[in-house]
Amino acid sequence: MGFARTCSVALVGVEGVVVEVQADLEPGVAAFTLVGLPDKSLSESRDRVRAAVVNSGAEWPQKKLTVGLSPASVPKSGSGFDLAVAAAVLGAAERIDPRAIADLVLIGELGLDGRVRPVRGVLPAVLAAADAGYQQVVVPEQTAGEAALVPGISVLGVRTLRQLIAVLTDEPVPDEEPTEEGRPDAMLAGLLVPGAGIGTGLAAGPAAGPDLADVAGQHRARRALEIAAAGSHHLLLSGPPGAGKTMLAERLPGILPPLTRQESLEVTAVHSVAGILPPGEPLVRRAPYCAPHHSATMQSLVGGGNGLPRPGAVSLAHRGILFLDEAPEFSGKVLDALRQPLESGHVVIARAAGVVRLPARFLMALAANPCPCGRHTLHGAGCECPASLVRRYQARLSGPLLDRVDLRVEVEPVTRADLLGQGGRGETTATVAARVQEARARATARLADTPWNVNSEIPGHELRTRHLAAPGALAAAERDIERGLLTARGLDRVLRVAWTVADLAGHDRPDSGDIALALEMRTGVSRGVPVGAGERA
Repeated sequence: MGFARTCSVALVGVEGVVVEVQADLEPGVAAFTLVGLPDKSLSESRDRVRAAVVNSGAEWPQKKLTVGLSPASVPKSGSGFDLAVAAAVLGAAERIDPRAIADLVLIGELGLDGRVRPVRGVLPAVLAAADAGYQQVVVPEQTAGEAALVPGISVLGVRTLRQLIAVLTDEPVPDEEPTEEGRPDAMLAGLLVPGAGIGTGLAAGPAAGPDLADVAGQHRARRALEIAAAGSHHLLLSGPPGAGKTMLAERLPGILPPLTRQESLEVTAVHSVAGILPPGEPLVRRAPYCAPHHSATMQSLVGGGNGLPRPGAVSLAHRGILFLDEAPEFSGKVLDALRQPLESGHVVIARAAGVVRLPARFLMALAANPCPCGRHTLHGAGCECPASLVRRYQARLSGPLLDRVDLRVEVEPVTRADLLGQGGRGETTATVAARVQEARARATARLADTPWNVNSEIPGHELRTRHLAAPGALAAAERDIERGLLTARGLDRVLRVAWTVADLAGHDRPDSGDIALALEMRTGVSRGVPVGAGERA
């Protein structure tokens, strides 16, 4: 009788659970039994592992073989357990020393010829192994760079099962033929979800992305864009077609600061599980940008799918931007499903197969026309939409959803002078990005001893007790509360925006001008604040 054990990782959403893979050999009729709540793709590993072991030059044990995946109560899916199953079987057959694999975590799919194929979710799997105290992992060669992002972990990237056997038995490691240069690597297919495309949800770097200077005019909307980026405030751009709403939103990623190391790991983990991480670029350093079509379903937006839910658009936009163009055309239920992640920064999805918690802390940008034809706010443009139809169209963005939007800006049609460049060229993305980064640095220094990083995350109680505005600065906001123009949540969001305006202007705390601009951006009621208030020349 032979017995061996090793470890692998089961992913539940973007969180990993270390699974012990045990192999037991007993005399009897040759059979291969796999237990421990495997799904269909994992059950098929019996045939893949047997063929891979034989084609790697090892002998398959002709005994009763039982492989158990523990804890048995955790659902296990995918082909990433193949490598661990093969190692456990070879350990039980004494082809390799069982002690050599007892403290290893092995992740990878096996081809019938013994090649180790990459799988999705290597980064969160290795993070889970590190949290559980493991120090050595074995992964496919193509994902070794992704696994090496986790500090304190020794990573071994292997190309074939034959190489792994040689390393564990101290034999000469065979040289496997690499893929010819310029030839597509079929092994990378395991990293991508069919139909998702490479790079979906990833923003281009500032040098490659569109420049904010391309936007003609729209000084107030540009100011709102800068405030949104500096404080991570949600934004609504409303106005007629062709005014530049989509152009502005597409340039928002370029003025966001680069992700911190921790944020990069969070974003990379989500994109690795979703299968949209570009091969050769294991770490996402720029804020992601996700713009789903208005026909998107609730499952595609918040997460879902067969079995355990997969990340949706709100998770793909984690630490980045979720842009909903033509927002009133989205389903009302889909839009209202955003209310919970907008407040909590994560989404909890309950399905029959289990409950999954996915990160979803994003900056939401909405673009909307004033009516179905889009000409309602234009003088002499011939809008024929009845007043009742206009009200119904605008009501598709519910009050509770809009109450969570900090900045609401009317985007006016571009004037002839602005369009022909007579009004001067606007600031470039690099100029605005530098100002945003300075404002973020001020907020980070102020919030250094707190669990928050940007102004939009500060709870209302803290704003009213510890982070106080200048004396008398809240007089206008108090009047708006009495008139019913502001809710309690609205006041908190005005204070957060005011702190961001103060950070951009270099003020120690918000004054009456900062509060007035924050109120104007939220209520749409003019407070007589110049567009360039708080900006530096």
